[in-house]
Amino acid sequence: MAAPDTQGSSEPTVLGKAVAILRAFGPSDTVLPLAELVRRTGLPKGTAHRVAGDLVTHRLLDKGPHGYRLAGGLFELGMRAATERTLLELAMPYLQDLYERTHETVHLGVQEGSEVVYVAKIGGHRQVSAPSRPGGRMPMHCTAIGKVLLAYADPTLRRQVLAGPLERRTPHTLLAPGLLRRQLDAVLETGLAFEREESTPGLLCVGSPVLDADGRTARAAISITGPVGRFRPEAHGAALRAATTALANILARTTRSM
Repeated sequence: MAAPDTQGSSEPTVLGKAVAILRAFGPSDTVLPLAELVRRTGLPKGTAHRVAGDLVTHRLLDKGPHGYRLAGGLFELGMRAATERTLLELAMPYLQDLYERTHETVHLGVQEGSEVVYVAKIGGHRQVSAPSRPGGRMPMHCTAIGKVLLAYADPTLRRQVLAGPLERRTPHTLLAPGLLRRQLDAVLETGLAFEREESTPGLLCVGSPVLDADGRTARAAISITGPVGRFRPEAHGAALRAATTALANILARTTRSM
């Protein structure tokens, strides 16, 4: 008997089911009960229970009395991702220098699709409340890091984002493609992007690219964030550009020696 043709089947694979469960956890989720995993993934209860159990066995989930939470095995795997690990290790001294200089929140972020993924965040006792977190995501059009990465992104992605719709995060979020396009062009001229309460009310931000050796692609971006009333983003542009340029140079040397 011929094997059934499964091409084009919408039935998720075992790996797909496992990934669906892991991605069911949002940035603010600590513990999710099985019923919520079933609701978010659309998997049958028995399937979700079985796959979650396998993930617990492999230390990708932990199970407690109130449900499941992401486990340390995921962090270990993430830290083995060579590109991000090298970037983070080399960037950390520059992030710490910027924090010591400003005592404001400092971020390192990279592009993934049409979003920013935050790789690192440094802030002291007076750091402002911000939605960003290591491993978290934000839309590109409303953050300083995102604008930097979008300015240097592939033209196809840039056109796609500008074509919208642009998500409104606050009353100050840029929703006009023409205005956003002019800001992206300014990033290419000045090496700086600014956010003014566009992702979170009360926050200002300045970002700068960490360029590849060709000078045309942003490998990552660094930003400094502070509150309205205390923080003057323009005052930190020179120090930020110096840090991202120095990091770009050391990344280029490291890449050539690998």
